[in-house]
Amino acid sequence: MNHVREYRKKQHISQMELAKRIGVARQTINLIENDKYNPSLDLCLNLAHELGTDLNSLFWDGDVNHE
Repeated sequence: MNHVREYRKKQHISQMELAKRIGVARQTINLIENDKYNPSLDLCLNLAHELGTDLNSLFWDGDVNHE
């Protein structure tokens, strides 16, 4: 399980807006948030950067509010 949805919603960003910012389709964001797509390392890094966090917090840590 990842925390992409939680970080995205925390920043009030739609799936479409996040997708545009990192250059992917909205459906890709949806699939990632629902654990139905395993993103490349580059995509993971882009997501973390755009959401203002790091890979550990976005994909492995359990607490979204620990920043």
